Amino acid sequence: MNKLFKMLMLLALWPAVTSAQTPAWNEIKGELKIALETKGDATRGQAAFEQCQGCHRKDASGRVSGAYPRLSGQHATVLMKQIADIRAGRRTNSKMEPFIDDHVLTPYEISDLALYLQALPISTENGRGPGTGLARGKQLYDKDCVQCHGPRGEGDAALFYPMVAAQHYRYLLREVQFIRDGDRRNSNPAMVKVIHPYSNTDLEAVSDYMAQFPPAKK
Repeated sequence: MNKLFKMLMLLALWPAVTSAQTPAWNEIKGELKIALETKGDATRGQAAFEQCQGCHRKDASGRVSGAYPRLSGQHATVLMKQIADIRAGRRTNSKMEPFIDDHVLTPYEISDLALYLQALPISTENGRGPGTGLARGKQLYDKDCVQCHGPRGEGDAALFYPMVAAQHYRYLLREVQFIRDGDRRNSNPAMVKVIHPYSNTDLEAVSDYMAQFPPAKK
């Protein structure tokens, strides 16, 4: 709640913030602004999530294969941003688009869905990596990732940094590869710059290390 309050305070100050001061990747406007300002309803969000269960599973724990991420317990602000970015064409996800386009969800229902998912318990049975590069993964995480994603992978709701703790290894690996290679177009430019020199082995190590974090406390 404290982080959501901080986000609401940022929204209150938004008119004083110019687009030149705000990086494009996290600019609060359009559907994202509407969703963030909406007092969502988790009960309505539960009904909206029924069409998502075939991929993300009934408990929103995702798939160990990495084909679909764990959504349960993820920060509502992060979920709202990613949905808004897909709808606006800032992030490509052809599988998800038919289920979240504007004929299916309104910006207000995006808020409902995100609040419902945030409140769900986080499964501890997420997919892990081989465990052979954890020392290297910790070294990279502590050097490059902890400032944004937190010491336990908890993320930051107010700044749209996702919780990476208890996320599936193969999903994390795929996404950091996309970010490094420029295929995830809504990425934080600072992160792209940091991981651009990472080798595939580095990405595997840091992804495995993040996947080992237990669910973050809410």
